[in-house]
Amino acid sequence: MENQTIQRKFNKNQFIPLVLIGSGLIILGLLLARALTSTTPALNYSVVPSEVNFPAPKLVLNDLNGNLVNIADYQPKIVMINNWATWCPPCKAEMPTLEKYYKAHSDQGFMLLGIEAGDPNKDVASFVDELGITFPILIDPETTSLTAFRNDSLPSSYVIDRNGNVILAWTGPINRDMLEKYVTPLLEQ
Repeated sequence: MENQTIQRKFNKNQFIPLVLIGSGLIILGLLLARALTSTTPALNYSVVPSEVNFPAPKLVLNDLNGNLVNIADYQPKIVMINNWATWCPPCKAEMPTLEKYYKAHSDQGFMLLGIEAGDPNKDVASFVDELGITFPILIDPETTSLTAFRNDSLPSSYVIDRNGNVILAWTGPINRDMLEKYVTPLLEQ
């Protein structure tokens, strides 16, 4: 009789639903954890720049007001070109970081030019207003900048030294630590 009682406690038909429910809860927890950690990619994640050395491409583009801007006119400043688009989530995520770095270092001879890759002017203006961007934004309907830098990935950023040479290249989002580590020393030279 004791064996029959033990068999009832561990009946397979009762055990399987508990395993399925437990497994489902574990999977749900893992999916939730992944979703929560993927919503802020630019806060902690950053690519490391590549050291490069080539002359800055000759780029003349319109700003949001229709004025022609030649990137060579910013020499001898340290110029960072940031290629981005309004539809690009990592681009949007890194914009507050770029804005804060620009505000902190623009008085040290640093210029940041955001080059928007092909979206309509009104969409770009709304995006810039929404995020409170104060650095110059250039409109690039033909994606000339992406072609000139031979990189169609977004976001992508390039640092041009005081002599007009591209010396750093990023493909992917940048965080503040990377900017401080790689760009700030250039401003101090």
